[in-house]
Amino acid sequence: MSKAKEVKSYKMDANTKSVVKFFEQISKVPRGSGNEAGIREFLVNWANENKFDNKVDETGNVLICVPATKGMEDRPTIVLQGHMDMVCEKTPDSNHDFTKDPIKNIIEGEWMRADKTTLGADDGVALAISMALVKDPSVKHPNLELLFTVDEERGLTGANGLGKGVLNGKYLINLDSENEGVFTIGCAGGKDTHLALDLEYEEVPNDYVPYLIKLTGCTGGHSGENIHCERANAIRVLARIMQNLEEITDVRIINITGGTAHNAIPRDCEATFFAPVADKKCIEEVACKMAETVKKEFIETDPNIQLVLDENFEPADRRAMLSWLSVKVLDFLRAIPHGVASTIKKLNLTETSSNLAVVKVVDGQLLVHTSQRSSVISRRDAITSRVESVGRLAGAHVWSGNGYVPWQPDFDSQLVKQCQAIYKKLFKIEPKVVTIHAGLECGIIGDKHPGMEMISIGPDAEGIHSPDEKLYLPSVGKVYELIAAFLANLE
Repeated sequence: MSKAKEVKSYKMDANTKSVVKFFEQISKVPRGSGNEAGIREFLVNWANENKFDNKVDETGNVLICVPATKGMEDRPTIVLQGHMDMVCEKTPDSNHDFTKDPIKNIIEGEWMRADKTTLGADDGVALAISMALVKDPSVKHPNLELLFTVDEERGLTGANGLGKGVLNGKYLINLDSENEGVFTIGCAGGKDTHLALDLEYEEVPNDYVPYLIKLTGCTGGHSGENIHCERANAIRVLARIMQNLEEITDVRIINITGGTAHNAIPRDCEATFFAPVADKKCIEEVACKMAETVKKEFIETDPNIQLVLDENFEPADRRAMLSWLSVKVLDFLRAIPHGVASTIKKLNLTETSSNLAVVKVVDGQLLVHTSQRSSVISRRDAITSRVESVGRLAGAHVWSGNGYVPWQPDFDSQLVKQCQAIYKKLFKIEPKVVTIHAGLECGIIGDKHPGMEMISIGPDAEGIHSPDEKLYLPSVGKVYELIAAFLANLE
């Protein structure tokens, strides 16, 4: 009998308790991307209760102005910034409704997680830390601007909609990073692409039987932070498996669905299809063989990957895509670029990548959503153009968004130097200073406020954008202490 995994005991300090208390309140409010009305009302009510000036702009961003504590009035204004929305992912067996159900937080020793859903520490912890800091009478600070943006996860809508010059801060501290002791000072830019392929359906022959095939248990993760890990993309892997089936029989696809968000690597994908009853044994053999193959291929990155073939599926009718069109759909999904396209070798960092994020069938069209990233604008546009080319070759309707610019690092920033010195004085070690492949709002905000110096920090978190998301509580108190020191000492 195996022993249960031991949970390390942990006693929260007062600062961490304060942050967790605010985070619990935030977790009660549904706040998926595009559904921020409730959390916006919560923040405005909190600001009004504390007599803080506040406003909501046309895009839905919230700006709360907190006056300086006594003796700090002449210090430079500091912006504390995070986003209100969260990625809504859940396990296949979860009945959670992100539009109305509160997130159920579970503390296990030093970690906090949710019950079969994303936790929303990305970026609810930014709101919680900011609120806790300004309510702490022991924290000295200059005039503060708390900027909480909307719809960051789907395309940085809030940052893009922010007016020019609305902030007065000399410094901006973004709280959307997931590694304590790491200062992020640059990030990639990005662009999303949508592709719509027209479908045609017909009645299948009487000797065709229906199947449901599922690929589940992939690790998934953040398409910026984890794209270099070469984890299984459930959409790509299932399309490959179905291509193997198509080589030995006539696969007639009914439906295919996978992925949930543009910035999450798809963890699950399923498809329904018809095939000749005479090939039933061959289909079972190929599915079994492919299940073993992908299990071996992804044993290190996706140890829980699983393929299920259900022969008891009952469709609504006997209509499916035309035979040649079913082949085209699989070719299309296999041809769309996914993964790392180029790296910055001197930094050992992903430079350019693409994420095949979502596929679904809606109103007679196969809809595909991809997300491209790069720290070089021309290469971001080049990989986007490549995705568009594949779409046009397949005869799909193609359109891409305007995207967002990279945040170019300034290693000589006075803010960075001050923050490094404060961190070393507090914790006796040097922090790391990095640029990342994920997207942050700093580049967009900085572009609208020339001269503003920026840095991104945050507590340790794992499994971002997946139901495995968890927050390391000891790092929350450490980040709290660090920001309090920043507020008191930045000049």
